[in-house]
Amino acid sequence: MKTTRIRSLGLGFGLGLAALLGLATSAQAQGAYPNKPVRLISDSAPGSSNDVTIRILAEHFGQLWGQQVQVLNHPGAGGGISARIASQAEPDGYTFYVPAASAFLALKGAAGVAPNLPIELPKDFKPVGLLMTQPMFIGVSKTLGVKNVAELIALAKQKPGELSFAATGRGRITHLTMELFQDMTGTKLTFVPYTGGPAAAMNDVTTGRVSIVLDGYPGVGGAIEGGMIMGLSNTAAARLEGFETMEVMAEAIPGFRAGGWNAVLAPLGTPDAIIAKVSADLKTVQKKKEMIDRYRQLGSFVGNMGPEELVAFAKSDQEMWRPILQRLADTEMKK
Repeated sequence: MKTTRIRSLGLGFGLGLAALLGLATSAQAQGAYPNKPVRLISDSAPGSSNDVTIRILAEHFGQLWGQQVQVLNHPGAGGGISARIASQAEPDGYTFYVPAASAFLALKGAAGVAPNLPIELPKDFKPVGLLMTQPMFIGVSKTLGVKNVAELIALAKQKPGELSFAATGRGRITHLTMELFQDMTGTKLTFVPYTGGPAAAMNDVTTGRVSIVLDGYPGVGGAIEGGMIMGLSNTAAARLEGFETMEVMAEAIPGFRAGGWNAVLAPLGTPDAIIAKVSADLKTVQKKKEMIDRYRQLGSFVGNMGPEELVAFAKSDQEMWRPILQRLADTEMKK
Protein backbone atom coordinates (compact mmCIF):
# COMPACT_ATOMS: atom_id res chain seq x y z
CA MET A 1 0.00 0.00 0.00
CA LYS A 2 2.85 2.35 0.90
CA THR A 3 4.59 1.56 -2.36
CA THR A 4 1.43 2.32 -4.32
CA ARG A 5 0.97 5.60 -2.44
CA ILE A 6 4.61 6.58 -3.03
CA ARG A 7 4.27 5.80 -6.73
CA SER A 8 1.05 7.79 -6.83
CA LEU A 9 2.70 10.72 -5.11
CA GLY A 10 5.67 10.38 -7.40
CA LEU A 11 3.42 10.38 -10.44
CA GLY A 12 1.60 13.45 -9.12
CA PHE A 13 4.92 15.20 -8.48
CA GLY A 14 6.09 14.28 -11.98
CA LEU A 15 2.92 15.65 -13.58
CA GLY A 16 3.17 18.80 -11.48
CA LEU A 17 6.81 19.26 -12.46
CA ALA A 18 5.94 18.72 -16.11
CA ALA A 19 3.17 21.31 -15.85
CA LEU A 20 5.53 23.78 -14.20
CA LEU A 21 8.15 23.16 -16.88
CA GLY A 22 5.47 23.66 -19.52
CA LEU A 23 4.44 26.96 -17.97
CA ALA A 24 8.06 28.05 -17.78
CA THR A 25 8.62 27.16 -21.43
CA SER A 26 5.44 29.03 -22.39
CA ALA A 27 6.52 32.07 -20.37
CA GLN A 28 9.95 32.01 -21.97
CA ALA A 29 8.40 31.81 -25.44
CA GLN A 30 6.05 34.67 -24.63
CA GLY A 31 8.87 36.71 -23.12
CA ALA A 32 10.94 36.20 -26.24
CA TYR A 33 8.27 37.81 -28.43
CA PRO A 34 8.96 38.96 -31.04
CA ASN A 35 11.66 36.59 -32.23
CA LYS A 36 11.36 37.30 -35.96
CA PRO A 37 10.51 40.29 -38.21
CA VAL A 38 7.18 42.05 -37.67
CA ARG A 39 5.08 43.56 -40.45
CA LEU A 40 3.04 46.77 -40.32
CA ILE A 41 0.45 47.02 -43.10
CA SER A 42 -0.30 50.59 -44.21
CA ASP A 43 -3.25 51.77 -46.31
CA SER A 44 -1.32 54.83 -47.48
CA ALA A 45 1.02 55.52 -50.39
CA PRO A 46 4.81 55.64 -49.79
CA GLY A 47 5.92 59.16 -48.87
CA SER A 48 2.50 60.28 -47.66
CA SER A 49 2.09 61.77 -44.19
CA ASN A 50 0.61 58.53 -42.85
CA ASP A 51 3.46 56.51 -44.31
CA VAL A 52 6.08 58.74 -42.68
CA THR A 53 4.51 58.45 -39.22
CA ILE A 54 4.18 54.66 -39.51
CA ARG A 55 7.84 54.35 -40.51
CA ILE A 56 8.83 56.31 -37.41
CA LEU A 57 6.86 53.78 -35.34
CA ALA A 58 8.55 50.90 -37.17
CA GLU A 59 11.95 52.36 -36.38
CA HIS A 60 11.22 52.67 -32.66
CA PHE A 61 9.54 49.27 -32.40
CA GLY A 62 12.61 47.79 -34.12
CA GLN A 63 14.93 49.40 -31.59
CA LEU A 64 12.80 48.20 -28.67
CA TRP A 65 12.34 44.65 -29.93
CA GLY A 66 15.71 44.09 -31.56
CA GLN A 67 13.88 42.86 -34.66
CA GLN A 68 13.29 44.20 -38.15
CA VAL A 69 9.89 45.90 -38.48
CA GLN A 70 8.74 46.18 -42.09
CA VAL A 71 6.18 48.64 -43.47
CA LEU A 72 4.10 47.23 -46.33
CA ASN A 73 2.12 49.80 -48.34
CA HIS A 74 -1.20 48.71 -49.87
CA PRO A 75 -3.07 51.88 -50.90
CA GLY A 76 -6.25 51.89 -52.94
CA ALA A 77 -10.02 51.36 -52.71
CA GLY A 78 -10.25 53.93 -49.92
CA GLY A 79 -8.35 51.59 -47.61
CA GLY A 80 -10.26 48.49 -48.66
CA ILE A 81 -7.28 46.70 -50.19
CA SER A 82 -5.13 46.97 -47.08
CA ALA A 83 -8.06 46.04 -44.81
CA ARG A 84 -8.62 42.82 -46.76
CA ILE A 85 -4.93 41.88 -46.72
CA ALA A 86 -4.61 42.63 -43.01
CA SER A 87 -7.76 40.72 -42.05
CA GLN A 88 -6.49 37.63 -43.89
CA ALA A 89 -3.04 37.73 -42.29
CA GLU A 90 -1.98 34.97 -39.92
CA PRO A 91 -3.05 36.06 -36.39
CA ASP A 92 0.27 35.07 -34.86
CA GLY A 93 1.29 38.51 -33.59
CA TYR A 94 3.71 39.21 -36.42
CA THR A 95 1.37 41.26 -38.62
CA PHE A 96 -0.34 44.47 -37.53
CA TYR A 97 -2.53 46.89 -39.43
CA VAL A 98 -2.04 50.67 -39.13
CA PRO A 99 -4.92 52.27 -41.05
CA ALA A 100 -5.69 55.96 -41.32
CA ALA A 101 -8.90 57.43 -39.93
CA SER A 102 -10.53 57.25 -43.36
CA ALA A 103 -10.77 53.46 -43.19
CA PHE A 104 -13.14 53.91 -40.24
CA LEU A 105 -15.20 56.64 -41.89
CA ALA A 106 -16.49 55.04 -45.07
CA LEU A 107 -20.28 54.73 -45.32
CA LYS A 108 -21.20 51.06 -45.47
CA GLY A 109 -22.92 50.09 -48.69
CA ALA A 110 -22.35 53.44 -50.41
CA ALA A 111 -21.33 53.44 -54.07
CA GLY A 112 -17.59 52.93 -54.54
CA VAL A 113 -16.98 51.88 -50.93
CA ALA A 114 -15.13 48.59 -50.48
CA PRO A 115 -17.45 45.93 -49.00
CA ASN A 116 -15.13 45.38 -46.01
CA LEU A 117 -15.32 49.04 -44.97
CA PRO A 118 -15.78 50.88 -42.71
CA ILE A 119 -13.70 49.18 -40.05
CA GLU A 120 -15.72 48.57 -36.90
CA LEU A 121 -13.97 47.85 -33.62
CA PRO A 122 -13.74 45.33 -32.09
CA LYS A 123 -15.79 43.35 -34.65
CA ASP A 124 -13.31 43.49 -37.53
CA PHE A 125 -9.92 43.79 -35.81
CA LYS A 126 -8.47 43.67 -32.33
CA PRO A 127 -7.61 47.18 -31.12
CA VAL A 128 -4.05 47.76 -29.89
CA GLY A 129 -3.77 51.54 -29.49
CA LEU A 130 -3.90 54.97 -31.10
CA LEU A 131 -0.64 55.80 -32.87
CA MET A 132 -1.03 59.52 -33.47
CA THR A 133 -3.35 62.40 -34.29
CA GLN A 134 -2.51 64.77 -37.10
CA PRO A 135 -4.03 68.07 -38.20
CA MET A 136 -4.37 68.63 -41.92
CA PHE A 137 -2.31 71.36 -43.64
CA ILE A 138 -3.85 73.33 -46.49
CA GLY A 139 -1.73 74.75 -49.27
CA VAL A 140 -2.76 76.60 -52.41
CA SER A 141 -1.26 77.33 -55.78
CA LYS A 142 0.57 80.64 -55.84
CA THR A 143 -1.28 81.39 -59.07
CA LEU A 144 -4.43 82.02 -56.99
CA GLY A 145 -2.89 85.09 -55.36
CA VAL A 146 -4.53 84.44 -51.96
CA LYS A 147 -2.63 84.83 -48.68
CA ASN A 148 -5.10 83.56 -46.06
CA VAL A 149 -8.24 81.48 -45.60
CA ALA A 150 -10.59 84.48 -45.72
CA GLU A 151 -9.25 85.41 -49.17
CA LEU A 152 -9.59 81.80 -50.33
CA ILE A 153 -13.23 81.71 -49.20
CA ALA A 154 -13.96 85.01 -50.95
CA LEU A 155 -12.38 83.77 -54.20
CA ALA A 156 -14.26 80.46 -54.03
CA LYS A 157 -17.55 82.34 -53.63
CA GLN A 158 -16.72 84.51 -56.64
CA LYS A 159 -15.95 81.44 -58.75
CA PRO A 160 -18.27 78.61 -57.61
CA GLY A 161 -17.03 75.23 -58.86
CA GLU A 162 -13.99 76.73 -60.60
CA LEU A 163 -11.48 76.13 -57.83
CA SER A 164 -10.37 72.52 -57.37
CA PHE A 165 -8.76 70.64 -54.50
CA ALA A 166 -6.46 67.63 -54.54
CA ALA A 167 -6.95 65.01 -51.84
CA THR A 168 -5.93 61.40 -51.35
CA GLY A 169 -8.86 59.37 -52.62
CA ARG A 170 -12.63 59.69 -52.34
CA GLY A 171 -13.87 59.38 -48.78
CA ARG A 172 -10.44 59.80 -47.22
CA ILE A 173 -10.08 62.24 -44.33
CA THR A 174 -8.49 64.81 -46.66
CA HIS A 175 -11.55 64.67 -48.93
CA LEU A 176 -13.96 64.82 -45.97
CA THR A 177 -12.14 67.82 -44.49
CA MET A 178 -12.64 69.84 -47.66
CA GLU A 179 -16.29 68.77 -47.82
CA LEU A 180 -16.65 70.14 -44.29
CA PHE A 181 -14.91 73.33 -45.45
CA GLN A 182 -17.48 73.76 -48.23
CA ASP A 183 -20.41 73.07 -45.88
CA MET A 184 -19.23 75.61 -43.30
CA THR A 185 -18.29 78.36 -45.78
CA GLY A 186 -21.08 78.02 -48.36
CA THR A 187 -18.57 77.46 -51.16
CA LYS A 188 -18.44 74.99 -54.04
CA LEU A 189 -15.13 73.35 -54.99
CA THR A 190 -14.25 70.59 -57.45
CA PHE A 191 -12.68 67.45 -56.00
CA VAL A 192 -9.70 65.88 -57.82
CA PRO A 193 -8.65 62.56 -56.21
CA TYR A 194 -5.00 61.47 -56.27
CA THR A 195 -4.52 57.92 -54.99
CA GLY A 196 -0.75 58.36 -55.12
CA GLY A 197 -0.85 60.92 -52.33
CA PRO A 198 0.01 64.63 -52.40
CA ALA A 199 3.28 64.00 -54.22
CA ALA A 200 1.28 62.89 -57.26
CA ALA A 201 -0.72 66.13 -57.17
CA MET A 202 2.04 68.60 -56.41
CA ASN A 203 3.02 69.37 -59.99
CA ASP A 204 -0.61 70.18 -60.84
CA VAL A 205 -0.90 72.43 -57.79
CA THR A 206 2.34 74.32 -58.42
CA THR A 207 1.35 74.98 -62.04
CA GLY A 208 -2.17 76.06 -61.09
CA ARG A 209 -4.06 73.24 -62.80
CA VAL A 210 -5.33 72.35 -59.30
CA SER A 211 -6.00 75.15 -56.81
CA ILE A 212 -5.72 73.54 -53.35
CA VAL A 213 -3.96 70.56 -51.79
CA LEU A 214 -4.59 69.06 -48.37
CA ASP A 215 -2.61 66.54 -46.35
CA GLY A 216 -0.64 66.08 -43.14
CA TYR A 217 2.54 68.12 -42.89
CA PRO A 218 4.86 65.33 -44.14
CA GLY A 219 2.89 65.26 -47.39
CA VAL A 220 2.91 68.98 -48.15
CA GLY A 221 5.52 70.48 -45.82
CA GLY A 222 8.37 70.21 -48.27
CA ALA A 223 6.44 72.10 -50.95
CA ILE A 224 5.40 74.76 -48.44
CA GLU A 225 8.91 75.21 -47.02
CA GLY A 226 10.41 75.15 -50.50
CA GLY A 227 8.10 77.93 -51.67
CA MET A 228 6.44 75.76 -54.32
CA ILE A 229 2.98 76.40 -52.85
CA MET A 230 1.50 78.84 -50.33
CA GLY A 231 0.81 77.30 -46.92
CA LEU A 232 -2.45 78.85 -45.71
CA SER A 233 -3.68 77.04 -42.64
CA ASN A 234 -3.99 73.83 -40.64
CA THR A 235 -6.82 72.15 -38.75
CA ALA A 236 -5.24 72.03 -35.27
CA ALA A 237 -7.31 73.31 -32.35
CA ALA A 238 -4.75 76.07 -31.69
CA ARG A 239 -1.60 77.37 -33.38
CA LEU A 240 1.07 74.71 -33.39
CA GLU A 241 4.51 74.97 -31.88
CA GLY A 242 6.86 75.66 -34.76
CA PHE A 243 3.98 76.95 -36.92
CA GLU A 244 2.99 79.97 -34.86
CA THR A 245 2.68 82.27 -37.89
CA MET A 246 0.17 79.96 -39.60
CA GLU A 247 -3.47 80.55 -38.69
CA VAL A 248 -5.66 77.57 -37.84
CA MET A 249 -8.93 76.97 -39.66
CA ALA A 250 -11.02 77.68 -36.56
CA GLU A 251 -9.75 81.29 -36.57
CA ALA A 252 -11.32 81.90 -39.98
CA ILE A 253 -14.17 79.38 -39.62
CA PRO A 254 -15.36 79.23 -35.99
CA GLY A 255 -16.06 75.69 -34.82
CA PHE A 256 -14.07 74.03 -37.60
CA ARG A 257 -12.71 70.68 -36.38
CA ALA A 258 -11.01 67.99 -38.44
CA GLY A 259 -7.89 65.89 -38.40
CA GLY A 260 -6.32 62.61 -39.29
CA TRP A 261 -5.19 59.77 -37.05
CA ASN A 262 -3.75 56.30 -37.26
CA ALA A 263 -4.57 53.27 -35.15
CA VAL A 264 -2.64 50.06 -34.54
CA LEU A 265 -4.83 46.97 -34.98
CA ALA A 266 -4.30 43.21 -35.11
CA PRO A 267 -6.11 40.45 -37.03
CA LEU A 268 -8.87 38.70 -35.12
CA GLY A 269 -7.48 35.68 -33.29
CA THR A 270 -4.21 37.35 -32.32
CA PRO A 271 -3.40 36.14 -28.75
CA ASP A 272 -4.50 38.51 -25.99
CA ALA A 273 -1.07 38.29 -24.35
CA ILE A 274 0.56 39.65 -27.51
CA ILE A 275 -2.05 42.40 -27.84
CA ALA A 276 -1.33 43.45 -24.24
CA LYS A 277 2.45 43.45 -24.82
CA VAL A 278 2.33 45.42 -28.08
CA SER A 279 -0.14 47.89 -26.56
CA ALA A 280 2.24 48.43 -23.62
CA ASP A 281 5.24 48.67 -25.94
CA LEU A 282 3.40 51.23 -28.07
CA LYS A 283 2.94 53.44 -25.01
CA THR A 284 6.60 52.90 -24.11
CA VAL A 285 7.91 54.21 -27.44
CA GLN A 286 5.34 57.03 -27.43
CA LYS A 287 6.93 58.35 -24.22
CA LYS A 288 10.35 58.64 -25.84
CA LYS A 289 11.34 62.27 -26.32
CA GLU A 290 12.84 61.50 -29.71
CA MET A 291 9.55 60.10 -31.01
CA ILE A 292 7.49 62.94 -29.50
CA ASP A 293 9.82 65.52 -31.04
CA ARG A 294 9.87 63.88 -34.46
CA TYR A 295 6.09 63.74 -34.57
CA ARG A 296 5.85 67.33 -33.40
CA GLN A 297 8.16 68.41 -36.21
CA LEU A 298 5.65 66.78 -38.57
CA GLY A 299 2.75 68.64 -36.97
CA SER A 300 1.56 65.44 -35.28
CA PHE A 301 0.97 64.22 -31.75
CA VAL A 302 1.45 60.76 -30.21
CA GLY A 303 -1.84 59.03 -29.48
CA ASN A 304 -1.40 57.47 -26.02
CA MET A 305 -4.62 55.39 -26.00
CA GLY A 306 -5.05 51.75 -25.11
CA PRO A 307 -7.47 49.28 -26.76
CA GLU A 308 -10.67 50.29 -24.92
CA GLU A 309 -10.01 54.02 -25.31
CA LEU A 310 -9.33 53.51 -29.03
CA VAL A 311 -12.68 51.78 -29.54
CA ALA A 312 -14.54 54.70 -27.93
CA PHE A 313 -12.48 57.29 -29.85
CA ALA A 314 -13.11 55.62 -33.22
CA LYS A 315 -16.86 55.38 -32.61
CA SER A 316 -17.01 59.06 -31.64
CA ASP A 317 -15.22 60.12 -34.84
CA GLN A 318 -17.50 57.91 -36.93
CA GLU A 319 -20.56 59.63 -35.48
CA MET A 320 -19.11 63.10 -36.09
CA TRP A 321 -18.50 62.47 -39.81
CA ARG A 322 -21.65 60.43 -40.51
CA PRO A 323 -23.80 63.38 -41.79
CA ILE A 324 -21.19 64.36 -44.39
CA LEU A 325 -20.67 60.75 -45.42
CA GLN A 326 -24.42 60.29 -45.85
CA ARG A 327 -24.68 63.46 -47.93
CA LEU A 328 -21.88 62.30 -50.22
CA ALA A 329 -23.54 58.90 -50.63
CA ASP A 330 -26.92 60.51 -51.43
CA THR A 331 -25.26 62.79 -53.99
CA GLU A 332 -23.61 59.82 -55.71
CA MET A 333 -26.95 57.97 -55.91
CA LYS A 334 -28.58 60.92 -57.70
CA LYS A 335 -25.96 60.99 -60.45
